Amino acid sequence: MSPSHSTSPRARLRDVVPSVFLGSWSPGPKNGITDVPGVRVHTQSIHSEDGNVNTGVTTIIPRDEWFSKACHAGVFRFNGSGEMTGTHWIEETGLLHSPIILTNSFAVGPAYTGIYKYALKNHTGEDGEVGWFLLPVVGETFDGYLNDLSVFAVTPEHIVEGLENASSDPVKEGNTGGGTGMVCQGFKGGTGTSSRVVPAAVEGKSYTIAALVQANYGRQQHLRVSGVPVGRIIADETAKKAAETETEVPRNEADESKETKDGSIIVIIATDAPLHPTQLQRIAKRATVGLARVGGYAHNPSGDIFMAFSTANEIPVQTVNSNVRKVDPFKLGLHNIDTADNQTINALFEATADATEEAIYNALCSAETLTGNRGHRIEALPLDQLKEIMDKYHYSG
Repeated sequence: MSPSHSTSPRARLRDVVPSVFLGSWSPGPKNGITDVPGVRVHTQSIHSEDGNVNTGVTTIIPRDEWFSKACHAGVFRFNGSGEMTGTHWIEETGLLHSPIILTNSFAVGPAYTGIYKYALKNHTGEDGEVGWFLLPVVGETFDGYLNDLSVFAVTPEHIVEGLENASSDPVKEGNTGGGTGMVCQGFKGGTGTSSRVVPAAVEGKSYTIAALVQANYGRQQHLRVSGVPVGRIIADETAKKAAETETEVPRNEADESKETKDGSIIVIIATDAPLHPTQLQRIAKRATVGLARVGGYAHNPSGDIFMAFSTANEIPVQTVNSNVRKVDPFKLGLHNIDTADNQTINALFEATADATEEAIYNALCSAETLTGNRGHRIEALPLDQLKEIMDKYHYSG
């Protein structure tokens, strides 16, 4: 049995409610993380014929030369019931020199191995010696309600495929990539992205900042869209209809699936603004503002882990290892880098919160109803009803 999907057309929030207010800063041309120059993404969804396997992999490549030229990066843990490997090294050095893989909780190992397999294939010398240093970055959220985790469907070969085929095309959203089997705010969740363009002090110059989320958290009653309590309104309208027809209120399987384990959200923020690691930690923290607007509380069993990286500066790595010695590790060397003035960073803070918020909306609006593991069924956010609700709050297009 193949996965069952809703028949209603899916769309991003701006297409459903064109006049919705999502902050003062305009999105980039793709309104996604691949608006940041050099960033490439690939998504893979994995399904089984019996409908029990519904999972996948999202691959994010910070820059083409990620192996030898690091990006500055920063990490923030809003709640730690989750995993993102490689973050100890990022916190130690402020450097990201790995692709970022997002997948399900049971696939962290295969994803880790897959990055190494790709590196061995592309960065091993003629003598076959592995002398370089690499700590893969793999983030996860739990999709066990809609996906049979016991199958271990994600393999290292999926990771290699993603790394070989990542592109700067617009990112596929909803039931895609690592978000394929995720559940969010009482409805089907998944992968979403959004971007913002902010001005620079230099006339005619601007910077892009963007968020990609793997959204798998929260309850329907907390869902808000641009401040409108959409989740509670939908629940009230559902209960009212049931009373009028003298029928039982339909089960909300999405909320039931969060009774014992709330779920998680991973947020990856990319920018071409020249930010150093401490500034990027500050940027990563601002994802919490966007998450809170939608209705996330970072409950105890939730893994809410955010990373921000900047492609502005190229920091050489792999310069000292067992078969390469380009610098003397005991003689202090220097790098010339550009850095932003902290007193001028407010627009980036706002844009981070706004892009995170919209990325979650895009995950919800793009996701389709899915019947998965053991017949569990999670409904998609009803877009017609969403538009009617928003119209009543003067968001009519």
